[in-house]
Amino acid sequence: MKSLQFIILLLCGFSALGQNNSSIPKFTWMENSGSHTFPDQKTEFHVEDYGAVGDALVLNTKAIQKAINEAEAAGGGTVTFKPGVYLTGSLFIGNNVNFNIPKGTMLTGSQNLEDYKQIDTRVAGIEMKWPAALINIIDKKNAAITGNGTIHGKGKVFWDKYWNMRKEYEPKGLRWIVDYDCERPRGILISDSENITIDGIVLYQPGFWSLHILYSKYVTVNDVTISNNIEGHGPSTDGVDIDSSSFILVQNSNINCNDDNFCLKAGRDSDGLRVNRPCEYIVIRNCYAGMGAGLFTIGSETSGSIRHVVAYNLTAEGTSFGLRFKSTIQRGGKIEDIHLANITMNKVKYPLSVDLNWNPAYSTSLLPEEYKNKTLPEHWKKMLAYVDPKDGTPKFQNISFSNIKATGAKRCINVVGIKSSTIEGFKFCDVSIEGKNAGVIKYAKNWKCEHLHLKSNDDLLLENNKNINLENN
Repeated sequence: MKSLQFIILLLCGFSALGQNNSSIPKFTWMENSGSHTFPDQKTEFHVEDYGAVGDALVLNTKAIQKAINEAEAAGGGTVTFKPGVYLTGSLFIGNNVNFNIPKGTMLTGSQNLEDYKQIDTRVAGIEMKWPAALINIIDKKNAAITGNGTIHGKGKVFWDKYWNMRKEYEPKGLRWIVDYDCERPRGILISDSENITIDGIVLYQPGFWSLHILYSKYVTVNDVTISNNIEGHGPSTDGVDIDSSSFILVQNSNINCNDDNFCLKAGRDSDGLRVNRPCEYIVIRNCYAGMGAGLFTIGSETSGSIRHVVAYNLTAEGTSFGLRFKSTIQRGGKIEDIHLANITMNKVKYPLSVDLNWNPAYSTSLLPEEYKNKTLPEHWKKMLAYVDPKDGTPKFQNISFSNIKATGAKRCINVVGIKSSTIEGFKFCDVSIEGKNAGVIKYAKNWKCEHLHLKSNDDLLLENNKNINLENN
């Protein structure tokens, strides 16, 4: 049936949406997510005593790092600043150190890539050499970055570098590698660390991802503001990326960026399958997304699997995507036991999206003929390594959506599986989506729907589905 107002009612109708605490899962593991300790040593280390100058001109990397190192050597303490603007390259926070950026203080990132130490890390799912972030916590325990001050990455010079390289790479058939060849510093990196707290800071304009949590556990991100669309729209300026990490808590945070706002990742293709480290036991709550590519995103790096996730009390205004799941055939991994509740989306173009063939130009690595007899960088070889389809086919299953409302959408639902990997075990309860087009569901199986209400101008396209319990009215 077609009509101006095509409504799909699943089972027995839809109740008025509001915050509903009964829809939030209560798993025992949720109480363990987040940092269990905080560096509360009382000694203060003032960077000015080590030669730092807050005039926005002097490069303060050595002076600030010296204060951090002395705090760590003393068994811990708070490294802090007088009001001012402090120019710096990459900094490395120590064990038991609280790196405090008070109100009236701004750290600005150097625009010279040489001021960012080259480290072994993972970038967009691939382990490789890459510049350190502006602020790093690597292989540490019980550390924090706190305060009401600002970290300004001054990243536009790196954005411009990327766009210039992309113009050069794309005509050569190298879109898939430009993101890795174009070195750009992240804002904050937490890697291989435990019991870490990020609290209260404001982060602007990183060269690449804003806050990357990698190979870590027991991390709390609280009351963080990220705003990246300053002086333009920076490519790949994700908000918070949780990458092959466990027991992570993100709460009370506000993100405007130019890519995924809150994102879970677990490695890419053959290299991610080799590492095989999941992203699991994640809680995201009481957060807001404005500009960006996804309020809550899983993928596209899914190789190590993503599971045991609860996200609730989230709001999006004008974000391109709302609840977004993306991967590709060579990526692999299982995405399961995901619970999304109490979520409101206004003017989000695509409130619910699942795509197993995401962005082929970026996701599929094909070496042009002219490069086949040349010596290739190691990270190129990793990207080009063959992945057997039996290992590379991702699986999305057992995902629940409760007490969710979206208005002003362009397409209500866009769920596209593939024949070899159906989208299985989705559960909907008290979900209302209003938009121009109903959308599409392909290759889905064994859905359970209760009080799901879609309102649009056309019919929902259904293809190659089995037992998804839809009733059209």
